[in-house]
Amino acid sequence: MLKALTYILTFGFVFGSMSLIAQQDLQNTSKFTVRGKVIESETREAIPDVNVEVNGGSYTTTDIFGEFRVQAKQGDELIIRHIDFETIYYTIQSSERILVEVHPEKKKRFVSKKSSKTGVKPQFNWFIDSAETYLKKDAKKSIQFITDALELSNSRKENAEAYEVLGDINMYWKQYDLAVSNYKTSLDDNDSNEVRLKLGKALRENKNFQESMRLYNDIDKRNLSNYQLVVLYEGLGDVYMAIQKYDESVQTYQEGLQVAQKHLITPKVTDLNSKIAEVYNLKGEVSEAQDFFSNSLRLAKGENKKRALQEKVKVADFESRNSNYSTEIELRKQALEDIEDIEKDSLVNNESALTLQKQTYKIGRAYAFQNDVSNAINYLEQSIEEADKRKDLIVQKDATRKLSEVYESSGQFDKALLAYQSYVELVDKAYILKEQEIARASRFSKELVTKQNRISSLESQKALAETEYRLTTEQSKRQKLLIYSLFGGLLLLLVAAFLMIKNIRQQRLANNLLALKSLRSQMNPHFIFNALNSVNSFIASNDERTANKYLSDFSSLMRAVLENSEEDFITLEKEIELLQLYTKLEHFRFKDKFDYNIKVDNNIRVKDFVIPPMLLQPYIENAVWHGLRYKKTKGYLEIAIAQTSSDEICITITDDGIGRKRSKDLKTQNQKKQNSKGMVNIKKRVHILNEMYKDKVDVQVSDFQKGEDPGTKVVVTIKKD
Repeated sequence: MLKALTYILTFGFVFGSMSLIAQQDLQNTSKFTVRGKVIESETREAIPDVNVEVNGGSYTTTDIFGEFRVQAKQGDELIIRHIDFETIYYTIQSSERILVEVHPEKKKRFVSKKSSKTGVKPQFNWFIDSAETYLKKDAKKSIQFITDALELSNSRKENAEAYEVLGDINMYWKQYDLAVSNYKTSLDDNDSNEVRLKLGKALRENKNFQESMRLYNDIDKRNLSNYQLVVLYEGLGDVYMAIQKYDESVQTYQEGLQVAQKHLITPKVTDLNSKIAEVYNLKGEVSEAQDFFSNSLRLAKGENKKRALQEKVKVADFESRNSNYSTEIELRKQALEDIEDIEKDSLVNNESALTLQKQTYKIGRAYAFQNDVSNAINYLEQSIEEADKRKDLIVQKDATRKLSEVYESSGQFDKALLAYQSYVELVDKAYILKEQEIARASRFSKELVTKQNRISSLESQKALAETEYRLTTEQSKRQKLLIYSLFGGLLLLLVAAFLMIKNIRQQRLANNLLALKSLRSQMNPHFIFNALNSVNSFIASNDERTANKYLSDFSSLMRAVLENSEEDFITLEKEIELLQLYTKLEHFRFKDKFDYNIKVDNNIRVKDFVIPPMLLQPYIENAVWHGLRYKKTKGYLEIAIAQTSSDEICITITDDGIGRKRSKDLKTQNQKKQNSKGMVNIKKRVHILNEMYKDKVDVQVSDFQKGEDPGTKVVVTIKKD
């Protein structure tokens, strides 16, 4: 791929450096993973099989993607060798990401740090580095960077890296179940022993002990670096200790200790001595535990101050459990001096065991166990004062209670009572604080789960898109034929379903139209019969002229009704003409019973609104025949048409007749039957029309007024198309 020439290399910190302050303590105490990539600058092709070595002993090569991972610590020298370019030496400063670019036919080598500046589009590695930077500071922001990285991910390798960092975030914030899930996803995309080891730890922390043990045992130890092998033994020993298999735990720790001692992995030598001591202490073999704790304490002194302090506190706790209070007090007093030195360089939060108030409290408690009242009181008061200053309610509460007990045991009951009262107040405050912390933790957990779900959704969408793409580009002719066949069958089913639904709708429409036609044809037979009787009575009384006029008007009405019999709707203008003609005929027959008036709002554009034909006739007929006809005095019928809005008109039919109740009482059985049928028909018409035309017609019937003749009021609302 590359000619055997002298190539020029560029070391790059890809798009942003990690925060040195946040990682300083970790880097000073143990090794970390340095990740890098070797590429050809012009073609951007990866260079495999490049030798990568750390002067501390770690060795690896780049894979087919040109990427490598190697264990190192701050100050180690990274050596990169390949036959096609000169050897490169670089001093490790942090767990940075290193980009090695090969420039052909160049004579100058330089190291550049790349960052995301204005005008430069952020890339995948920039988001990953940003997520790691904020990992311990802001979980939500760190997860958002992972989300952004996944959106830019172009390979399973990058997906695996993003999910590995997401698992690291979950582990730090004690979301162990999510960490397990994300490490598994990372392994699905790219198998990595380092991620397997992390998954083993996450399973153990999530109390999936058998799964953790099985995973550790399934890892091929021959493929692990020395450091990774020590981590495996340590993790497996932790599992055995958690399930109380102490002998197996000690044996596994001892195997890891041998590897660490052989390859001079000093931090792990200290850690494993300390853990072996813990197991012996749990087994009740105190002398053996004492020996290993002595080793761990001596070894920790050779490391940085913080690691030495951690071991002093741990050993002091061991001495306390075994009632060696003098040794405990001596160790904790040394720890106080170390804590003061450490706090000059970094802030220690109250959750840490390395705080002045906690160690002072434990010294006071140890003096109390020795019945040294004055020293106990002195240190407990110091602890209370320090805890109050640092707002550590838990230590302040515990120290106050212990102080009360010391006062009581020494006979100082007044002071004991005062201290106990302070303790009770602190308990109440601590309880409230605990509730607030639980609520905050719950909200925080929900927010992380929500962001995790967002990432899972994003990954599902990407997986679906990838699957669709693979099916489109890689399917065989048989697969294509199968898909096309299924698609054709589905299309036929959809067409059949569409035609069936269309046919059902058409059938329903036809049924509705037939029903409307049938209902329209059922014009009230009483009206026709009575109209013809009136003509007959006029002829019988030799009033031939009046009979002819009535018959002429009646025939005009019938002609108009027949002309509109096929229509669902006619214009409001035509309906008004029908109403005028019909009401005129009824009034002609019952001149002595009522007067009438039809009022039409001048603002209504009667040609713009439509109405079902003869919809209002039954209500007018009811008003005349069952209300006004039986009234003792001359009645009044009014039909008012008004526009209530731009797309709605209101038709009000009022009469001052005898009302619905009295009319019902006066009816014969045959009249009740006929009227009931007529009103049912009009209700059916309205129902069918509303079903077909989306609630176009609304009818409300009520009493018009109070008194002997309440009359009837019918309000018909018509909506414009």
